[in-house]
Amino acid sequence: MEDERSFSDICGGRLALQRRYYSPSCREFCLSCPRLSLRSLTAVTCTVWLAAYGLFTLCEMTSSYASGKESTTFIEMGKVKDIVINEAIYMQKVIYYLCILLKDPVEPHGISQVVPVFQSAKPRLDCLIEVYRSCQEILAHQKATSTSP
Repeated sequence: MEDERSFSDICGGRLALQRRYYSPSCREFCLSCPRLSLRSLTAVTCTVWLAAYGLFTLCEMTSSYASGKESTTFIEMGKVKDIVINEAIYMQKVIYYLCILLKDPVEPHGISQVVPVFQSAKPRLDCLIEVYRSCQEILAHQKATSTSP
């Protein structure tokens, strides 16, 4: 199943959130935003894959730029402690951003790293809530299947 919704970024620019549902534990979110630069139109796309394949579970984050540069990060879902919406002050405004909290391998209740998602797009809170809810459903599904006998 696939759907697309329009949102805006923190500056009022247009964003498009494409959501693809493959299974209860596999979803793809693609956030696209056109950016106007000097004499050219560039597009910045951020994609987050939350996918489960048997025992090996991955979260893939890819950022694609109009220049052709791509940056991909893979995170094992077993290392994900939680996914949260955090807030920060940016240009004298409070903004919200989605973060993946990674478990600390030494301290069971600690966090080793905070990984921000959709950094270049800077979507507003309403868009982040859509992605957050789906991510929490996937985490709940993963916990339910890992604790099942």
